[in-house]
Amino acid sequence: MNRYLKTVLLLMAIMVFAPAGNSGAEGPVTLDMEAAVKMGLERNQSLQAVREQVKGREYGTYSARGAFGPSLSTSYGYTRLDERPSTRSPTRFDPNTGRIAEWETRHGSRDRWELNINIHQPLFTGFNLLSTYEKSRLAHEQSKSQLSRAELELVLEIQTTFLDLLAARESVRVAEDSLTRLNSHLDVSRSFYDVGLVPRLNVLEAKVDVSEAEQELISARNRVDTLESRLNMLLGLPRNMEVVYEGRLEFVPFTLDLDESRDRALQNRPDIFIADKSIQMALQDERITASDMYPHVGASFDVFRRGDDPTVSGSAMQDRSEWRAGVQMQWTLFEWGRTYYAREQARQETRQLVAEYEDLLQNVSFEVKSDYLLIQESRQRIKVARQGLEEARESYRMAQARYEAQVGTSTQVLDAQANLTAAEARLINAESDFLKAVASIYRAMGEKNISLRAK
Repeated sequence: MNRYLKTVLLLMAIMVFAPAGNSGAEGPVTLDMEAAVKMGLERNQSLQAVREQVKGREYGTYSARGAFGPSLSTSYGYTRLDERPSTRSPTRFDPNTGRIAEWETRHGSRDRWELNINIHQPLFTGFNLLSTYEKSRLAHEQSKSQLSRAELELVLEIQTTFLDLLAARESVRVAEDSLTRLNSHLDVSRSFYDVGLVPRLNVLEAKVDVSEAEQELISARNRVDTLESRLNMLLGLPRNMEVVYEGRLEFVPFTLDLDESRDRALQNRPDIFIADKSIQMALQDERITASDMYPHVGASFDVFRRGDDPTVSGSAMQDRSEWRAGVQMQWTLFEWGRTYYAREQARQETRQLVAEYEDLLQNVSFEVKSDYLLIQESRQRIKVARQGLEEARESYRMAQARYEAQVGTSTQVLDAQANLTAAEARLINAESDFLKAVASIYRAMGEKNISLRAK
């Protein structure tokens, strides 16, 4: 939590002390990519939902563990009989006749009240309780891995969006430079047209290209606004909060080779932990299903209190209280194969999960290799794009100089300008793709590298 403290405290201070309706009075919050990722991990609501799931699974573990202990239950009931019960008991024996001389008849009440308190302790449940507890514990551990996976996905999404924003800002700069160059060429063409050196067609062509450049600039600026809104959403920021995202598309080295990257992925990927826990949980499901094949043994202790009134204080017909203790065994010996086939079904599901686990290992290796190759490709593209940009700049400079000297055409200038703009865009895309590939391979390795700097 300490590593998030500075950013979170700054955010809380602005939210608490900024006047209502004027949240920008204290100035905008400035975030670089690292600070943005930290804030997203702290505030994103989809991530908070996964944290709540982890807590719920923890309580599920406590519940399953509690099933090992004794249970205490009670019941309290009332019964109304159709007639009063009665009983006769001898009171005097006549030795002369050898018969009972006198009898006493006791009449009970039609109202019967009974209170029962039961304590039950399971002794053996065919491994059902143990397997259920193990399954709950595994589910809790699996949810922790699911939280790690969600954090990795969120880190990658924030980083990718942030890099797209930086690239979009560079595209705005390129569009502005392109519009400036085209406006300059339009001015030159108008001057030449005014003195009769070029036809009006040159002016019209320049105007068309200026119009297209203005539309490109509008689209580029709209993309910047869209990506900023997307980042605000990912970071869980209020709609009226002013945020400034700062940074540049800077090259960061990636020094790991392919084998080391793959080994890290197989060791750290949460997906692999999740799949492994799924297999272990399926094995516990097998044991739970097979528990019906074994006898179930439990011990119980009961206390009963009876009476003619709600106080259950006894009656003329029955004792006030009694207790019982015993051990019971229940064993279902035959169910037409229901338990057997249910266990076989559980085994097949386990085999399915094992096959999916092996497939996941292959997919993880493929993801790492794909991202690694993309890094190599983007690195080469950056080198080629930089060289192409220098050549495009020189080509534009020469075309412009030739046109101003009236030894070149307007079309050559416009073509050179379009090539220069395309070369700048290719470099921006290559630099952005490289950084996004680096972010992607760290996610593929199961590592939260929020700064993208080599570890």
